[in-house]
Amino acid sequence: MLRILPLFVLLFLLSFCSMKKQSAEAVSSADVPADYTKYCASCHGASAEVFVKRDWKYGTSRLDFIRGIKEGYPLAGMQGYAGLLSDEQILDLAKYLVTTRERLRNQQAVVEDPKPQTFVSEGVTYRLDTVARDLESPWGMAFLPDGDLIFTEKAGTIWRQKPDGTRSQVTGAPAVMSQGQGGLLDVELHPKFAENKLIYFTYSKPQPGGDSKMSATTVMRARLEGNQLTDIRDIFTALPFVATQYHFGSRMEFGRDGYLYVTVGERGKQDEFPQVLDKAHGKVHRITDNGDIPSDNPFFNQPGAVQSIWSYGHRNPQGLAFSPATGDLWEHEHGPRGGDELNVVQPGKNYGWPVVSYGTHYDGRSFTDKTAVEGIESPVTYWVPSIAPCGMAFVTGDRYPAWKGNLLVGSLSFRFVNRCVLDGRKVVKQENLFNDVGRVRAIAMGSDGYIYFSVENPGYIFRVVPVK
Repeated sequence: MLRILPLFVLLFLLSFCSMKKQSAEAVSSADVPADYTKYCASCHGASAEVFVKRDWKYGTSRLDFIRGIKEGYPLAGMQGYAGLLSDEQILDLAKYLVTTRERLRNQQAVVEDPKPQTFVSEGVTYRLDTVARDLESPWGMAFLPDGDLIFTEKAGTIWRQKPDGTRSQVTGAPAVMSQGQGGLLDVELHPKFAENKLIYFTYSKPQPGGDSKMSATTVMRARLEGNQLTDIRDIFTALPFVATQYHFGSRMEFGRDGYLYVTVGERGKQDEFPQVLDKAHGKVHRITDNGDIPSDNPFFNQPGAVQSIWSYGHRNPQGLAFSPATGDLWEHEHGPRGGDELNVVQPGKNYGWPVVSYGTHYDGRSFTDKTAVEGIESPVTYWVPSIAPCGMAFVTGDRYPAWKGNLLVGSLSFRFVNRCVLDGRKVVKQENLFNDVGRVRAIAMGSDGYIYFSVENPGYIFRVVPVK
């Protein structure tokens, strides 16, 4: 009996420890999705889908994830969480990311195109037609008068695609710093493109002859001759060059006045750039079609100010569109964790970053207790939690009568297109369309009157077609 008892006790203890371990693992695994939602979702998406397909600079093993979560990647805009999360939380979060990535990769292996293919809004049925697939990160789109689609890929490629799907590469793209959020970004046609063939691109320009890590948001102008860019030159560079790899802004729109409006993010230098006028970052700029500065810009005659500044106090504006009805310039920008904003941009106005915000630091700490201050413009609307807005277009034409005049805003984090119904400068209704379709990067009205939008990871371009 004395020989059997220790064995019995040993088995009991082993069983008890096993149950305790399983219980701890159950509690831990239940907490992991909550940790992901709290600390990661605002940048990486609601269900870690960004980890499925992307350029992996830092590795994909569990140890790589652990190192990244602990230490962060400051130049890429990711903070470290070693002081906020325990070692166990970091380990569990890394395991969750690895297993989620594999699960989603397996799902995508048997699905040709993202869902949904059809949807209903305002009692009308629409479908998504796939215009282009097998892309990396389609960032900007523009339609030529002949119906051809010009689009960029962030890594540095320009494509020209005909309505029948035939695609050709356009030569003459600039050398870009394709790191983090940088690369070849937006594309815009001159209002008189049919006559002058002028086309514009924004990109993250490496510092010439300098530090290989330094880059700046830059506008390049060229002529499009068939599938070749000629007469190439940079007409605007947001100075100074900065080493961070995020918050480039980079949306462009021509206004009724014939001038080009360009957004520039604050490059993560929230305490240095957006509230000062002698730096180009964290601003909307207004230039002529050849890069000159209009003399009626609000700070043109102010000593020390960057003369191209149209508005300031912006964080990372990745949506820009003029209202076809009123001519108002609408802009949206990423907040931090929460506090994405939709604004109507007016000359000389301050839009508040980082003095006011509805968001917090990514780790939950507050950096301001102010959401409104006299002399600072308040947003038309804001999103908490962050949807990570990107791309924007007004619905025009007669193909979508229920949406005409609505503003469409893409979401990177939650993978939908947000439809904003407007009454003047107010948003009176919102609806999320194409749920879980992908990280929406760009939205445009085609020359054929259809809505087009691009998604990334994996990369597609879709056309929205009403079902008769």
